[in-house]
Amino acid sequence: MTQGKPTVVVTGVSGNLGLRLLPHLSDFSVIGIDMVPPKTEAPIRFVRMDLGLEDSCRSLYNLFKETRPFSVVHLAFVIDPQRTGVLDVDRMWHINVAGTARVMEAITEANRNEDSGIRQFIFPSSVSAYGSDLPGPVTEESALEAHTLPYAIHKKESDLVVQQRAPALRGCSAYILRPHIFAGASVENYLMGAFRGSPNGKGKRAAQMRKEGKRLPCMLPYGQRYLENQLQFVHVDDMARLLAWILQREPEARRLTILNIAGRGEPLTFARCIEMAHAKLVRVPGQWAMRIVLEFLWKTGISAIPPEAVPYMSGQYTMNTDRLKKFLGDDYEKIIRYTVADAFLDSFKAPASVAETQKLAVR
Repeated sequence: MTQGKPTVVVTGVSGNLGLRLLPHLSDFSVIGIDMVPPKTEAPIRFVRMDLGLEDSCRSLYNLFKETRPFSVVHLAFVIDPQRTGVLDVDRMWHINVAGTARVMEAITEANRNEDSGIRQFIFPSSVSAYGSDLPGPVTEESALEAHTLPYAIHKKESDLVVQQRAPALRGCSAYILRPHIFAGASVENYLMGAFRGSPNGKGKRAAQMRKEGKRLPCMLPYGQRYLENQLQFVHVDDMARLLAWILQREPEARRLTILNIAGRGEPLTFARCIEMAHAKLVRVPGQWAMRIVLEFLWKTGISAIPPEAVPYMSGQYTMNTDRLKKFLGDDYEKIIRYTVADAFLDSFKAPASVAETQKLAVR
């Protein structure tokens, strides 16, 4: 590790956000934690660890005592069961929710009787923690009402874990960031996959469709309201810039900061997103029919979108980001560089190589 630089620990370092964050951390000595090594040329110390296992708490504690990090950025989270191979929901919960608690417990114990312990803990929650069909732009004080989709439920439960445990972190400030849907050329998630028409399942039919360049149509229930429902996006590089900005910030001991994160400008309607994506739209009788179709595509290995995602792929959810603007002040447009529309459009560019991606991320 480089002498004289503060140390930051990044869990889930091998995920897309972790890889986008690394180029911004040249002022830090970085320890990356994941179950697989990151594809990066960045000078980091990698530690293989499964946060779904109970003994990972002791391993984290020992690592923190050895390296005395200044900050911990907790990105480890199972989002896509198909891509990660973690199909068991109970196993997902142990990684996502219990894993978050284990990281916080290790920080608490490492900070016991320490004059210069860990001073920052940053956890990205999600807009999905609020639920799938919101009455209007929600604020950070709005209720967390995630349902149906395990990923969303786990984000809500982990968010609550951080809120409950933050006061016990012994002098460590905590940040809960609630980003809207990540967008960008390197991003793969349920909603972006739907707009791209990606046959992203692991079955033979999906592989053949990808080889032939075929796209699945977008799908929505009948009714004008589904076309008029609004949503936002945030570019993954803006999220990485925000994390790096917070790491450079002087922490405020024993303070919990919660921020909604979205791109600049106005939300997009589903109709506008479909138009911008040049996607074909198929209408079905209702959410129940949409779920049946997704269930078929899931079971046949054509799509990696679980049927439980239906409410989040057809509902309206937008956030108020006034607190973020105030928090960043004059740096707001330097950090949140993409509008909602520009972030969405960037998702349809061909993804760059890993090396090129990491160079572009810091521009």
